[in-house]
Amino acid sequence: MNINGNTVTIDKSAEEVFTFFTNLKNFKEIMPENIQKFEVDGDSFIFGLPGMPEIRLVLKEKTEFSNITLGAASSKLPFTLSADINELSENKTEVSLKFDGEFNAMMAMMIKKPLTKFVDTLTENIGKL
Repeated sequence: MNINGNTVTIDKSAEEVFTFFTNLKNFKEIMPENIQKFEVDGDSFIFGLPGMPEIRLVLKEKTEFSNITLGAASSKLPFTLSADINELSENKTEVSLKFDGEFNAMMAMMIKKPLTKFVDTLTENIGKL
């Protein structure tokens, strides 16, 4: 299952955006308002939203100034969430989120709508940075 978020343009350099995302504590700033739990532990963080199980994301990959990829810590729900960073000019950068997961058809049907909403909310909040 693939979910591509909208591309947003923000008034920051690619380096600033990359640095923001590599500090996992900053992810709290782009989470939905109704977040119930957010804890950073080294190269991972755990978050909880109403009606969903808590999810731990681990920093899997980072390509300086162009990509950050987080992945699920649990192999029960294997997925990645990546942020592609594209510098347009010195102080203008495009960011797009991409969710890739391997779920059975039944699970995909149940979680596609809330996950799409989650990715859209993250993207919207990135646009406010």
